Amino acid sequence: MKYISTRGAAPPVSFTEMLLAGLAPDGGLYLPQDYPQLSPDAIAGFAGKSYEAGALAILTPFVAGEIEAGAMREMIAAAYKNFRHPAVAPLTQLDSNLFVLELFHGPTLSFKDLAMQLIAKLLDHVLKARGERATIIGATSGDTGAAAIEAFAGLAQVDVFVLYPHGRVSEVQRRQMTTAEAQNIYAIALEGTFDDAQACVKNMFNHSALREKLNLCGINSINLARILFQTVYYFTSAAVLGAPYRKISFVVPTGNFGDILACWMAKRMGLPVDRLVIATNSNDILARTLASGDYIVDTVQPTQSPSMDIQVSSNFERLLFEAHGRDAGALCRLMAGLRQSHGFTIEPGPLRAIRAEFDAFRVAEAETTQEIARSWRETGFLADPHTAVGLSAARKSKAQASDRPLVVLSTAHPAKFPAAIARATGVRPDLPGHLAGLFERKERFSILPNDQHEIERFIHARAARASSGAAL
Repeated sequence: MKYISTRGAAPPVSFTEMLLAGLAPDGGLYLPQDYPQLSPDAIAGFAGKSYEAGALAILTPFVAGEIEAGAMREMIAAAYKNFRHPAVAPLTQLDSNLFVLELFHGPTLSFKDLAMQLIAKLLDHVLKARGERATIIGATSGDTGAAAIEAFAGLAQVDVFVLYPHGRVSEVQRRQMTTAEAQNIYAIALEGTFDDAQACVKNMFNHSALREKLNLCGINSINLARILFQTVYYFTSAAVLGAPYRKISFVVPTGNFGDILACWMAKRMGLPVDRLVIATNSNDILARTLASGDYIVDTVQPTQSPSMDIQVSSNFERLLFEAHGRDAGALCRLMAGLRQSHGFTIEPGPLRAIRAEFDAFRVAEAETTQEIARSWRETGFLADPHTAVGLSAARKSKAQASDRPLVVLSTAHPAKFPAAIARATGVRPDLPGHLAGLFERKERFSILPNDQHEIERFIHARAARASSGAAL
C-alpha cells in the first residue's frame, strides 16, 4: 500500500513514512493510492467479533508488509485494554431507528482515544525499530490534545507539544492537558483560536529546517493514520445493525471534517452507507459550503461545543481532491484561493458529487441546549454538547424519516462539559473514577502569543533532539 499527496508534488510513500511524516513535504495531505475492499461476508462477520478483531481485519491492508501481524495484534490489544466498556464502542438505541454510537469510553472520555491510543503504540514501535526520536506537535480544540498527552506520556522516543486556544476549551479539557506529570509533555496555551493553532502546526511542517532537525511528527487528523483508524467503528457498528444487507446512515458532529471523512473512506472500502450527515455548530462553514458551493472562512464563534469551533476544516481538502477526480492541479488552485482570499468556489461537477453523498445542518446554541434537555427528558440519555449537535441535526435530516438505521456519533462524555449539561438539565455529571482528583492536580502549561517565531523557538529549546543552543 502506497500513499499519495493531495498536492501532487510529493512521491508516494509507505505506511510508516506516512505515519511519521503526517503532512506531505509539498504541503498536501496523504491519501491511500487505492482503497482496499472488504467483502460482504467480512463486513457481516464483524457483528460476531470483538472490536479488536475487527480493527485488525480492517487495518491490516493498510500496514501489510510493514508491521508484522503478531506485533499489530499485540498493539491493538494494548490500545483498547483500558477502555471502560468491553465493546469499546457500544451502540445505544434512542428511538425506533435512531441510535447513538458511544465513543467516549476511552481514558480521556472522547472519540479521539480510539485512534490516538493505537497511533502511540505504532509510533513508539516504529521509532524504536529505527533507533530514532521524534518531536510530536499537535493543535487541539480540546479533545485531541488530551488524548495525545494520555497516549504518549512517558514514552521514551518522543517529546510532545500540544497547542490549544487559551480560554477556549472546557475546564476538564484543559486540566486533562495541563496536569500531566510526564516530563516529555508540553501544553501550550496559545493566545488565539484553534484555527491559529492549526495554521501554526502546518507552518512548522512546512519549515523544512525545523522539520528535519526536530524530526517532526503530527498527531492531528492531518496525519492520515488517525482517520484510517477511525474507519473501524463505522464498520463494527454498521455490522451490528445489519450491514452489509441493509444500508446505514451516520450523523457526525464535526469541525475539522476528519471523523466524517473516515466514514466516507469506509464507504469506499465497501461499507453500505446511505447518507453521511455533517452536523455543525454555529461555526458552520461546512453547512454553508454544501448549500452554496462557496467555502468562505468566517470568524470563529466560541460555543458550548468547543471541539467544533473551527472555520478552516483541514480534512475537507481530502474530499475536494477526491471530488475533483484526484486532480492535484485543481486542488492546488482551490488552496491558493484559500490562502489569498480566505475562500474559494467549488465547480458544479465536484459540488454535485459531494452533495450526492453528504447532507449538512447547522445547529445553533439554543438548539444544542434544547436537545440536551430533550434527550435527557425523553430517553434518559445524557448527551454532551457535541453529541447534542449531532442529535439535533439528525432530527432535521430526511434520513430520520427513513426505515434505515440512523447512527449519531457520541463523541465525548458529558462530564467533560458539566456547566453546559447542568444548564440544560439541572444534572451535573460526575467524572469517571479514574479521573477523580483532576481538579486538585497541579497544572503545568505555558501561555504563548500567536507568533510563529516565538512558538518555534519555545519548541526548539525544549525538544530533546535539538542541539543545545543551536539556531535554525
